[in-house]
Amino acid sequence: MVIGSLNMDLVAYVPHHPLPGETLTADHFATSPGGKGANQAVACSKLSRRRDVSDLVEDPGPAAYVAMVGCVGKDDYGARLKQSLCDYGVHVHGVERREGVQTGVALIIVDGPTGENRIVLHPGANHALVPADLAMRIELDVNEDSLREGQDWRVPDLFILQLEIPFETVLAVLRIAGRARDVLLNPAPARKLPDAVYDGLAHLVLNETEAAILGEVEQASLDDEKGLQTVAERFVDKGVRNVIITLGGRGAYYMSSDGRKGLVPAEKAKVVDTTAAGDTFVGQYALEVVGKQQTEIDIEAAVRKANRAAAKTVERAGAQDSIPWREELE
Repeated sequence: MVIGSLNMDLVAYVPHHPLPGETLTADHFATSPGGKGANQAVACSKLSRRRDVSDLVEDPGPAAYVAMVGCVGKDDYGARLKQSLCDYGVHVHGVERREGVQTGVALIIVDGPTGENRIVLHPGANHALVPADLAMRIELDVNEDSLREGQDWRVPDLFILQLEIPFETVLAVLRIAGRARDVLLNPAPARKLPDAVYDGLAHLVLNETEAAILGEVEQASLDDEKGLQTVAERFVDKGVRNVIITLGGRGAYYMSSDGRKGLVPAEKAKVVDTTAAGDTFVGQYALEVVGKQQTEIDIEAAVRKANRAAAKTVERAGAQDSIPWREELE
């Protein structure tokens, strides 16, 4: 279950990122469904199923049952976002279309030569998802594992959270879910977190900028493996079981509380657009975690496969459209 943001992405592809006061003519413009929460839900669904299987429930392969919880407005963007999730096999019973608020929007500028992006968010309806909604929307019962009669959802094996919804809502989910279910936290956009968030957290997946802010170190100190180990140890010492720091073209560094650690190089890719690369990484890593519920996860193998999935994503433009299907990694 992904509890997070849904945004409509307004994407301009430009010859270079504009300087202060500079006006640029875009080479290409597109609107596409996005938002870190929705992207991660789509990644979990697409990466667990084949493109040619139209119904997730009937997929003969090991498809994941993915549910999304969030808020959109009662506008055209909100309708498109819900439909996009459905088209990719994500269950949307927990996505509410709410009156009086606009659907969230992300303004994305992509540098054509490098594929690097800059993003400005207007959260809109995402900030309407408050803790009081959780009991009504999730109806969480961590002691019940079966499919609830008459309802299209399951109590999840893994909760996935980001920080594009109100922080108090994130804290509420951590308090409720963390007692009996694994939680994966992707702390983006970055902000300092209370130590209680880390205590018992199963998976912390963050990029080097977020690691520097949350770990209170200079980002330059993460340029080598020793610096990465130092900051990862800080999170482990606070109670995190598995820490993964994504490093873009350098790969990803991992550390587990049982002492496993290492740097996994990135897969080679021709970068077109880095949008949703981190969300794809989270989705593939989450699938590896859920697939190993009864056995110990091979964290190095999980990170390696997540790197492969992210590399596929950056070779295509867009957000959810660029996320690969399962057969593309087979």
